[in-house]
Amino acid sequence: MDTPVTGRHPTSGTRQCAAILGSVTIPGSPEQVSGTRAFIARTLAALPGIDRDAATLLTSELVTNAIQHTDSGAPGGTVTVAVIGIPEGVLVEVADDGSAGTPVVKDDPYAAEGHGLFLVQQLAAQWGYLRDSAGTTVWFHLAAAERPGRPDEGDPLQAYLTAATAVAARTAASTPEQIPATSSSQVT
Repeated sequence: MDTPVTGRHPTSGTRQCAAILGSVTIPGSPEQVSGTRAFIARTLAALPGIDRDAATLLTSELVTNAIQHTDSGAPGGTVTVAVIGIPEGVLVEVADDGSAGTPVVKDDPYAAEGHGLFLVQQLAAQWGYLRDSAGTTVWFHLAAAERPGRPDEGDPLQAYLTAATAVAARTAASTPEQIPATSSSQVT
């Protein structure tokens, strides 16, 4: 299994509480990217301290990369997006159907395209990828901003997990057909 040099998965090697806030598997076609943006915006809507705009942008870039550069863009291909709440923020994973190459950050800032992973590298606290025979999962971690209030006002981890559970309960959509029907997001 290939792993990147860019970082370590934020939950590997440590014992932490995590909550799956939502996941969706979409057909590998460009028309599905806007629905994925709506899914991310809705999933993170009530999660405190998370930069939802950055999460939406980075997920959109990774899904677009998966459709354009992997077998996910071939007929019958799919892309799966998982959103995981962790005590330090949120982890988003984008799994594709695999390709011959590995994810690469473009080193030409003046190129007309190819800036998706550069954005991920610049905006995420950590990012990386895992490759195996099933495909490639590119992930990023966005750190949560400090929550307002005094440190002695209860357990912040418990407050976070309570919020994450509430979001997960409201985020019932799990298929592309359900996303537009249940989304209240204006992201298109």
